[in-house]
Amino acid sequence: MREVFQQELQEVQERLVEIAELVAISIENATTAFNESNVTLAETVIADDDKIDALAVSLDELAINILARQQPVARDLRIVVSALRISASLERMGDMSEHIAQLARYRFPEKVVPKSLRATFVEMGQLDVIVARKLTELLRTEDVRLAEEIRSEDDKIDALHLSVFNKVLGDSWKGGAEDTVDSTLASRYHERFADHAVSIAKKVQYLGTGDWVSTDY
Repeated sequence: MREVFQQELQEVQERLVEIAELVAISIENATTAFNESNVTLAETVIADDDKIDALAVSLDELAINILARQQPVARDLRIVVSALRISASLERMGDMSEHIAQLARYRFPEKVVPKSLRATFVEMGQLDVIVARKLTELLRTEDVRLAEEIRSEDDKIDALHLSVFNKVLGDSWKGGAEDTVDSTLASRYHERFADHAVSIAKKVQYLGTGDWVSTDY
């Protein structure tokens, strides 16, 4: 029975990695669609989010089944409970990708944000992709050094997020109401995507080291 239990825990980890890989693809496609006004790619991201959702539900069912049958304790219990919470965060990251893609679809064939902000959003998108890839590797390897790298990338995204708000609230802003709404929403989606990654990284770091890192959003 113990061998079966360990196999089930391994399956939980493998499923988390699978979802994280899809999330990484999703944010990469979403940011490309957003920055290049690619409606076909945006539609792909929106359609593929259903697969992320379904895999997250399936993983939750597996974890709950393990809790009911195996009644894990100590670190094994923390692993299963953490998997449930990580699954929820990955699902939300997929939603953020979808929201970014929806903005691209809504504004097609126009670009979503004014020219003055496009370089900022290109950089923000690139950082989100880096975060997603590092998160996938963190879940695969449990190398806690990656958790700190994710937090560092998140700090850069937070700074860009703040710069967008400063821009749209500044006296020199020439965008209309639609530009203001789209820019602030898009920036928030990018920022929240990375925040969820940090939340997951904290949980993996805790499992690996026993040290809980406090993070304020």
